Parts: sequence; structure tokens; C-alpha cells
Amino acid sequence: MLELEVRPASVAGPMGPITIADLPSSCATHWVARRKAELLAAIDGGLIELEVACHKYRLSEEEVDDWRRTLDRAGI
Repeated sequence: MLELEVRPASVAGPMGPITIADLPSSCATHWVARRKAELLAAIDGGLIELEVACHKYRLSEEEVDDWRRTLDRAGI
């Protein structure tokens, strides 16, 4: 039997629920702490896969890991 991957319609973000529509456009180049936290919440909640997010926003996995460490240490 073929399993379909089900993604949530929204996930809990740092300022409230986040949907795919709430994520920045693929043209985003400037990332404030709140947006970084929202993208991390979207990744962690299964709204978007890490690999897809990295490709869409032209980020490396190491950069995303750096964001996570900084936000864990200093908060938004």
C-alpha cells in the first residue's frame, strides 16, 4: 500500500500559528530573528522539510543550525 505524507495545515510558531502562506517568499534575503524562529518552527513542526526550506531560501543546513543555536541561546 502506498503511504501518503500528510503535512499539518499549521504549526505553533513563536508568535502564534504558522501556515505555509505565512512563510516568506523565496526571494527573502534579510532574515530577522522572528522570521528565523518561524521558519525553524515550520521545519520542526513538519510544515516544510529542512531540505526543501534550504533549497527554497538558498540556505545551507549549517546556517539553519547556526540560527537554531543562536535562538536557543539568546531567544528572539
